[in-house]
Amino acid sequence: MHQSVFDEFKTSHHKEMALLEKLALDMRWSWNHEADTIWRQIDPSLWRMTKNPWMVLQRVSVERLAYVFSQPHFLAQLDEINQRREEAQSKISWFKQVHPDSALKRVAYFSMEFMLDEALPIYVGGLGNVAGDQLKAASELGVPVTGVGLFYQQGYFRQEIDRHGNQLVRQPYNEPGQMPVSPLRNANGEWLRVPVRFGGFTIWLKCWVVIAGRVRLYLLDSNDPANLPVHRTITNEIYSGGPEHRIKQELILGVGGWRMLQALGEIPEVCHLNEGHAAFLVLERANWYKETYGVSFWEALELTRPGNVFTTHTAVPAGFDRFDRSLITHYLGDYAEKELHISADSLMNLGKLNPGDSSELFNMAFLAIRGSGGINGVSKLHGEVSRALFSPLFPRWPLAEVPIGHVTNGVHMASWDGKFSDRLWTEACGKDRWRGDLETVSSNLAKVPSVDLWNMRNEARAHLVNFARRHMANQYRLSGQEQLACDAEKMFSKDALTLGFARRFVAYKRSSLLLMKRERLAALLRNTDRPVQLMLAGKAGPGDQVGLSFIRQWMDFINEYGLHHRIAFLSDYDMAVAKQLVRGVDVWLNTPKRPWEASGTSGMKVLVNGGLNLSTLDGWWAEAYESRFGWALGDQENHEQDPYWDEKEAEELISLLENQVVPSFYERNAAGVPERWTEKIRHSMAELTPRFSANRAVREYTEAYYIPAASRYVERALQNGERSEAFLQDRFKLIADWGNIRFGGQVWIAEANQVEVSLEVWLGDMNPDWIEFQLFADPSGQFGSEIHEFGLTHYEAKTENTHYGIRIDTPRPREHYSIRMLPKLAGLNCPLELPLIRWWE
Repeated sequence: MHQSVFDEFKTSHHKEMALLEKLALDMRWSWNHEADTIWRQIDPSLWRMTKNPWMVLQRVSVERLAYVFSQPHFLAQLDEINQRREEAQSKISWFKQVHPDSALKRVAYFSMEFMLDEALPIYVGGLGNVAGDQLKAASELGVPVTGVGLFYQQGYFRQEIDRHGNQLVRQPYNEPGQMPVSPLRNANGEWLRVPVRFGGFTIWLKCWVVIAGRVRLYLLDSNDPANLPVHRTITNEIYSGGPEHRIKQELILGVGGWRMLQALGEIPEVCHLNEGHAAFLVLERANWYKETYGVSFWEALELTRPGNVFTTHTAVPAGFDRFDRSLITHYLGDYAEKELHISADSLMNLGKLNPGDSSELFNMAFLAIRGSGGINGVSKLHGEVSRALFSPLFPRWPLAEVPIGHVTNGVHMASWDGKFSDRLWTEACGKDRWRGDLETVSSNLAKVPSVDLWNMRNEARAHLVNFARRHMANQYRLSGQEQLACDAEKMFSKDALTLGFARRFVAYKRSSLLLMKRERLAALLRNTDRPVQLMLAGKAGPGDQVGLSFIRQWMDFINEYGLHHRIAFLSDYDMAVAKQLVRGVDVWLNTPKRPWEASGTSGMKVLVNGGLNLSTLDGWWAEAYESRFGWALGDQENHEQDPYWDEKEAEELISLLENQVVPSFYERNAAGVPERWTEKIRHSMAELTPRFSANRAVREYTEAYYIPAASRYVERALQNGERSEAFLQDRFKLIADWGNIRFGGQVWIAEANQVEVSLEVWLGDMNPDWIEFQLFADPSGQFGSEIHEFGLTHYEAKTENTHYGIRIDTPRPREHYSIRMLPKLAGLNCPLELPLIRWWE
């Protein structure tokens, strides 16, 4: 009866309800807050607790809706907000303005997790943060990106801390009806379901859609009644279980994700693999091309790989997903033989460094590399680390030429700025500041007076203190510490220097580094003349005993020194808690062991809010740091093998806090403003915020990876098969003729600072347009690297009478130089697609 009453109400108020549903299901509200007043009027209490418009709309009574619909000002607001939303959607975007004729029509962005908002808890941390923020930036810039991920029924675990400092794991169920997702339906209205077969069973996957401004995020869910109970739970939890559970999730993402796009008729030019979890996609994309165009799997793989972009976030070999032969055979054996028409051994070899090694595990990153036309790390330093990690795949190539670039991560600033910093930014740079090329952002922000920066920081810090008091009161009450719960409203100071440290509690992040100097840290926190307080948060993996011990160490420290009024360990670190922290802290601490943090994004989020960074020179901070922006810990070297390095950096960290950070914060002018501090804020906000924004990162991906990938894919794979056929034939012949080339003599003539070199070569059947000879020199002393191409001076087919020559001006000695031969086939991305190289011995 109640449902019929509600249905009748919806029918009689169709326009208003349609507008509300459209607003509630568009997660643009997670970064654009103009509609907040609408939800606050509908249910103030639930809105304050959840900040989830869809949940508010699902739980509201007919009587309450009837009341707000009777208010003319509410209806006027609703119409105005929807009109502004439509105008924003239809406004010509950066992508359309700058790249109107691009071959890029659609990018499919595959990721195991997406962090859009706490209302959709299908994320763990950094990887999801990057994926979610890039989707939002793509929406604002108009880049045609579609996300593909998994819809986890329970997501990641929720954390409770007991009175003894133990992490307790809670797994609440995520009710789909309370989250801003909708069933993804076919044109005929049927709920879209796609099949994936593995392990001898067909698994049916339900498909969901999330709207976020201009972009869509499609999610796959194995909890379908047609599946066996064991298969219905595959997508229950993110990163749960062992390798067997992981390979099933990754098959659903890669194979199921492509089949979902195929069923929708949304075939992309470019697929972006956000980490190796999505690597099975390259197999299914090639399988689709094989069936569509009637070529072999191996031909299809070569033709589709230019359209795949692989981003690696891993800085150590142990971080890659690897599976043993039994798992690959069990879950992909039939797929390889019956669908791809290749042997299980051939498939296994795609994930190996050494194909003949039967003991080697299948590496998802190797599969991603062998199926992609572009690869990047997520910071400049991580690009260097990745080139070293993957160099064995490119034998005899110089490390600097291993084909892995970098796009440093950025964060979606509109999602992470607080209301106080947003007001300051809007006054300085306007509301549309993150939707274009950011050309004037730095200069405009740099003009903000110091007093305005300082007032903004004071307001933001006070807001964080209020949040921490409420959070800790509930936390202490849950753990049975009633007196502390009552005292929470007097804990912390709105004027004290506030440090923040929040991340996953894993060994390499060294969350206990400060505790190596317990007495000095306690003295710093107890100082009443120059008070300091610390806001902590973070989860340890449920089975990670080292990470769990770090949490207990901090709780023991708080209890032992009676520092409840100066340290808050905020339980259940999620996006909501993260927002509060990055908006309110004065200094963000980050202490990873270099070079283990590929990029890091938490410190980027404080930039937009006027927070400063004190971090190890790792990840993004290694390329961002200058003394006018913040503080650096350690040096630019890697000290992984030094057993005393942690002790050295712990001493450096506490000394920086004692001698630089605290004095600078409390050194005030006559107006009570810390001039040196606000000058760092100004430089950091104006120069680093645009540089480390998702806006910049997505524009860089678009221009350096997506558009070139789309052009190469269209040119190679979509020319009615004709261009494809010619390319494959030429590539095959190049490989066949490569080993038959013989090197003859070489003549060097040196005069003063000029060198002339001539070569004699027998090319056999090789087309001379398909190869090149180079004079190469590594960096040495005062000299940088050099590459000079030889010119073809005389050619006679199938004779030894082919000559190449070069003349260069150089002061370098002859022994610095080597001669090498490389493939030069048009359209071939060398060495990524063909790592052939010969050095003239």
